[in-house]
Amino acid sequence: MHDTYIEVISLVERLHRHFLEVVKLELDGFGIHDINNVQGLMLFNIGDAEMTVGELTLRGCYLGSNVSYNVKKMVENGYLSQERSVHDRRSMHVRLTDKGAKLRDRMRNMHQRHVELLNQTAITDEDLQAATATLRRLERFWLRVPDINARQPPDPNLVVMEALFRQ
Repeated sequence: MHDTYIEVISLVERLHRHFLEVVKLELDGFGIHDINNVQGLMLFNIGDAEMTVGELTLRGCYLGSNVSYNVKKMVENGYLSQERSVHDRRSMHVRLTDKGAKLRDRMRNMHQRHVELLNQTAITDEDLQAATATLRRLERFWLRVPDINARQPPDPNLVVMEALFRQ
């Protein structure tokens, strides 16, 4: 199981990088050079919602500092509008501008083309559903790992070694 677990982790990372490359090629094909692939994916994930930068971080697989930087760039380039929350002045809400919505629609069309291309492969809807179910279980496992580790009794061999080092 160890090798398979490591292979899955590696594969998920590679798949994400490959998908970002596909998004980059799509943006290049549109002649869009003022937004990068990660920003394009973030834009797509925002969709029609209005959300805070914190909510965007939780919703996607982005690091907090990267989200702030990318949001700033998308605001500067006219893809997002940003305004302070009326309830919490520390919080900023973002939503797509018309320019951002237009790109989001193009990204949606890209996804639709990919679905149509998938229909020409050996990958079935059932395959995708099974992969999704497995990845969701893995996600739930990783979310629980810190709690599981906190409840585990200490390894007795480590306790003895720590006691020897303290002497």
